[in-house]
Amino acid sequence: MKKALLLLTLPLVLAGCNNSEKKNNIKIGGVKISETEKEQTPLEASMERGGIIYTDFCMQCHLGNGKGVPGNFPPLAGSNWLKEKREESIHAVKYGQKGEIVVNGVTYNGVMVPMGLSDREVADVMNYVMNSWGNTQDEMITENEVAKVEE
Repeated sequence: MKKALLLLTLPLVLAGCNNSEKKNNIKIGGVKISETEKEQTPLEASMERGGIIYTDFCMQCHLGNGKGVPGNFPPLAGSNWLKEKREESIHAVKYGQKGEIVVNGVTYNGVMVPMGLSDREVADVMNYVMNSWGNTQDEMITENEVAKVEE
């Protein structure tokens, strides 16, 4: 009886495992990413990597929705500072940030420690942040652009 049951269920198990279309849907910072939807553009690939970095290094202060903590950690969502101060934004992620900055009319005077990210990781997380929560940019940030930003 056990052999008969095994012989009847084995083809079903194998058929279930033999799905040629692989779907791997995950969410990173509220953005749905699916490996089967289409081939990614360089920006999409950078944003996917950047979303993982954001989750690991940035989300604790700037939160999953990018709104930050009023009075303590500036928002990234809808941030005029990111939009208007591209090089300064890259510098802050690459080397850390201390001292006063004004974001959307609110003054922040905190410290963001350097996270030790590579130039590629900085570019990826910047592309994620600058294209999430209503933010858009005309030109993606490249590893080469980040490398040119000096301390």
